[in-house]
Amino acid sequence: MPKKKNHSSGFTLIELIVVIVILGILASLIAPKVLKRADQALLVKAQQDMRSIESALQLYRLDNYEYPSSAQGLKVLVTKPADVKAATWQDGGYLKKVPKDPWGNLYLYVYPGQHGDFDLTSLGADGKIGGTKNNTDINLWELD
Repeated sequence: MPKKKNHSSGFTLIELIVVIVILGILASLIAPKVLKRADQALLVKAQQDMRSIESALQLYRLDNYEYPSSAQGLKVLVTKPADVKAATWQDGGYLKKVPKDPWGNLYLYVYPGQHGDFDLTSLGADGKIGGTKNNTDINLWELD
């Protein structure tokens, strides 16, 4: 009777190492591009938030004849202020909630502004004034 050969199917250690090296090379080429896109997405989100806040502030001004003070801040776009000047405040508010920037920090609102009627800024990923790359400040007056 002929003897059966015992073939075991599977990968050798060399084949596995080659595949892992190839995957590592591909990951090192792709990862920076993916991470760059993530940073760009956060920047775009911050810009969209700032445009929404700008629109809400303009609606507030139309109803109340002036922008909220720096002391009142952006919270008056959500919660009706106690002062008499806000007698025409829109029921339900101008925003559902005061958004935080994509890095979890509050947007800085100053009225009157130095660069327009009001200034609106995100301090970027580090939450500090200045910075570079994704730590750079995003200012409403610089958006096109």
